[in-house]
Amino acid sequence: MKITKANGKSEYALIESLKKRSGETDQKIVDIVTSIIQGVKEGGDDAVREYTARFDGAMPKKTVIEKDELLSYLDLVDDDFKKAIVDAKNNIYDFHQRQMQQSWLTTKENGVIMGQRVRGLHRVGIYVPGGTAAYPSSVLMNAVPAKIAGVREIIMVTPPSKDGSPNPNIMAGVDKVFLCGGAQAVAALAYGTEKIPKVDKIVGPGNIFVATAKKLLYGVVDIDMVAGPSEILIVADKTARPSFLAADLMSQAEHDVMASSILLTTSEAVAKATAKEIEKQIKFLERQEIIEQSLESYGEIIVCESLAQAIDFANELAPEHLELCVEEPLKYIGMLDNAGSVFLGNWSPEPLGDYFAGPNHVLPTSGTARFFSPLSVDSFVKKSSFIYYTEEELAKVKDEIVTLADSEGLTAHANSIKVRFEK
Repeated sequence: MKITKANGKSEYALIESLKKRSGETDQKIVDIVTSIIQGVKEGGDDAVREYTARFDGAMPKKTVIEKDELLSYLDLVDDDFKKAIVDAKNNIYDFHQRQMQQSWLTTKENGVIMGQRVRGLHRVGIYVPGGTAAYPSSVLMNAVPAKIAGVREIIMVTPPSKDGSPNPNIMAGVDKVFLCGGAQAVAALAYGTEKIPKVDKIVGPGNIFVATAKKLLYGVVDIDMVAGPSEILIVADKTARPSFLAADLMSQAEHDVMASSILLTTSEAVAKATAKEIEKQIKFLERQEIIEQSLESYGEIIVCESLAQAIDFANELAPEHLELCVEEPLKYIGMLDNAGSVFLGNWSPEPLGDYFAGPNHVLPTSGTARFFSPLSVDSFVKKSSFIYYTEEELAKVKDEIVTLADSEGLTAHANSIKVRFEK
């Protein structure tokens, strides 16, 4: 893994190279996805079945799995997995239930009433990839906050396996499952078909075709975010353990050849030892080839002059995952302005957040942590404001409203006020 020294230029050149990997979607992919979306919009369930057979290479044994059937799939998973899922779900619930906002109302002495109503979306769709990318943890991270928010119905879409059956490991936490995948499943959720209900929002990870479909359908339906390749940035001082740092860098590199894994350290000795640890540990990892390509293209170890310099760079990069492997991590938390999720200390590795701790692992990527937040209960609620004025109170402010409306040339707005006080 390449080691460089921070010089005020190389590290910012790295930021630009990372931005380019999340650039415009290939027009060929956009054209294919647009065609699929139009096909589903016009052909409904028949089009979904046709695309599923063509792209997934399998037809499901049954199209839909109803809520009362879902519990039976728990019998197909082993007890250790079942316990891990339940414990993780409890942690995720405990964290997210603290995010729930309440509706509120305020009354003034003059009789004016104002407030805000907070309520969950009616129906949400969760996309869950198939094959090796079928992540049970992602189901929990999407379904648990949706349930807390008060979403009435959670629909899952997921590709069938080659024999047409569903993956039993991902069946928990939703109300209904449809066995279809790809852009066609996203289009079906957005527009609705005879069998698949239209949803208000689509969440969950997918390949480039799924991500493109979500992006193109935003506005027809809400989406969680347009996610780019996974990324981790680690800030470390001389007390950090190189074996830990190497393992954590590779834990993200194994996601995708486009994943980014960067270490910023104030210790040249730690930098060199980490590079050696990567060479040592990678030999025993199943996804060695992917990790090697990722680290070669988008991995780097940068030796910084100070932690302040490293933190400035971290804020500029705004990474999805940020590990702070330093002697006193809590001392620096207030300085970290831009990160999806922050992991403090040597014993809080990124996979702890991916699977178990409780905070959501659906995070902004590609520098969007500068203005986006992780998936949360807020992602599944809508808010409406309400106003009540008496005749007397409206009379007191009518002239000011008319003045403002007239200044904007909106005479019908002004008339709406005036007409109420004409004799």
